[in-house]
Amino acid sequence: MKILIDTNVILDVLCNRPEFVNDALRIFRYCEADQITGYISALSVPNIVYIMRKELDSAKIKEILGTLTSIFSVVDLRKNDLMKAADLAFSDYEDALQAICAGRVKADYIVTRNIKDFKNSPVPAIKPSELFDRI
Repeated sequence: MKILIDTNVILDVLCNRPEFVNDALRIFRYCEADQITGYISALSVPNIVYIMRKELDSAKIKEILGTLTSIFSVVDLRKNDLMKAADLAFSDYEDALQAICAGRVKADYIVTRNIKDFKNSPVPAIKPSELFDRI
């Protein structure tokens, strides 16, 4: 199974968000153990760094990025992706880019807590807790 993980699910682990961290961490573990092939969009990386830089020094951020890239493959953004995302009927362009990246790697699902934001996605979106029912 291939999944693309939305930025907020990654941040659930990194920020230790009590109500969401357990399911998100479980996904990390499945990906780390190669039971699921996990992807993150290159778009997620600067967003994660932007949030973490307020709390962490550059050495710790670099360490976290190393860990993330050892667990997940990073889907690059291509010129064509930018235009395809603009053509999607999404209210949030960043979410459209995530959907395009998920489609390009042939992900089975986009894992996100914001299902409604992906209603027009070519790749179905599911909540982290739903993923385990589909494995």
